Amino acid sequence: MKLKRLSIGILSLLLLIGCGNKQDNKGQQQIPEYETLVVSEKDAELETVFPVTIKGKEDVEIRPRIDGFIDAIYIDEGSVVKKGQILFKINSPSTEQAVVSAEATVSSAQASLNTAELNVKRIRPLAEKGIVSNTQLETYENTYSSAQASLNQALATLKSARESRTWASVSSPVNGVVGEISFRLGSLVNSNNVLTTVANIGNVYANFSMNEKDMLTFLKDIEGKTQAEKIKNIPPVTLTLVNGEKYSEKGKIETITGTVNVTTGTANFRAEFPNPNGKLRSGTSGRISIPKYVKNVIVIPQKATKTLQNKILVFVVNNESKTKQTPVSVIPTPDGQNYIVTEGLKAGDRIVSEGMATIQDNMEIKTK
Repeated sequence: MKLKRLSIGILSLLLLIGCGNKQDNKGQQQIPEYETLVVSEKDAELETVFPVTIKGKEDVEIRPRIDGFIDAIYIDEGSVVKKGQILFKINSPSTEQAVVSAEATVSSAQASLNTAELNVKRIRPLAEKGIVSNTQLETYENTYSSAQASLNQALATLKSARESRTWASVSSPVNGVVGEISFRLGSLVNSNNVLTTVANIGNVYANFSMNEKDMLTFLKDIEGKTQAEKIKNIPPVTLTLVNGEKYSEKGKIETITGTVNVTTGTANFRAEFPNPNGKLRSGTSGRISIPKYVKNVIVIPQKATKTLQNKILVFVVNNESKTKQTPVSVIPTPDGQNYIVTEGLKAGDRIVSEGMATIQDNMEIKTK
């Protein structure tokens, strides 16, 4: 009987111990496990983005130099043209009349010169023999000189008239792409009219502005004593087109205006981009990205953060494996995947890197 009671007691004790172990195991399983990382300092790249307007290196207005009617148009909008290529032909009766009139004046002046020359040749022998006075000879010689001057003037007028007649053919002064054609066949035009524009887009300019404060901060971080030296040390810049595509060629900032516009409080910048395939057109727009390289900063993945009431939060894991909700100041990196932390973390801190949807403040976790 005593042996039976002893067996029952031992069995009961084993059952209690087993239940206790199960409860302990169950309690351990309730502690969630999260991926974590230890932050450290590294070098990183930032970028500043500005809207830009694209302009051809040369945007030339094509104007007629004479009055007249458009007789012919040899190009179309968007045509690629070469320097010296004829674009328009102007029918200008006045220039034709000017040439005819100048030619007649030259003929008359030439005849007067010939007559004056004959008179000098006729009088000179008589003057040498004393038959006529030297004064009379000098009068004829002066008449000859005047006739020579009149001929020279008439020739100059004829040359000018013929030159003006060549202006009937309107040519391109640069290589480029033709813009909008404002006039059509038969239109009456003069030098005040812009027939079209030709944009030289072998290289293009990206123009943008920066306010005074940003400009001073920007230049402060660039090496160099003078503005010219700083401009040379600005790293190559990237152009993003309006469709979000990044342009394949890198650009270089070349000029910064020496004054700040008192009305807008901004300074104008100009970057130049090569355009070998003519992809960039004058008048288009985009965004320019200026890189900035920083050293010894803390970089964390954006997925390791949580946004709450316009604050960026991370969860730091302390020595007791408990989370501490910590606000941080950050700057996005160009890749859109990471943040540079400017305030709130220090090297060596361990933070939760995944599972932001379920993590809470002062929560005990297991770390991976």
